[in-house]
Amino acid sequence: MIKWFHIQTNPGDFEIMLLNILLVIQALTAVILIGLVLIHSPKGDGIGGIGGAAQLFTSQKGAEAGLNKLTSWVIAFFFAICITTGLYGHFLIGK
Repeated sequence: MIKWFHIQTNPGDFEIMLLNILLVIQALTAVILIGLVLIHSPKGDGIGGIGGAAQLFTSQKGAEAGLNKLTSWVIAFFFAICITTGLYGHFLIGK
């Protein structure tokens, strides 16, 4: 009778180093994101900001529009690095 089994191998130094680099990038991105959110000017939109009614009579200045765009890019990168780190960590555990 043939027995099928999976030999558990420990991840190597390169895999652990790569995971640590991803975690450091994730932490730095989180700190940058916190700083960007704190730089934003308070709008006080409240519930009216959900439908966009609060920006009906206001305009964004160039610096604030650029800050909003930069924050959006950092959020997208943060989500991507979180997903990548999670999937890579799952790959290392299953390896």
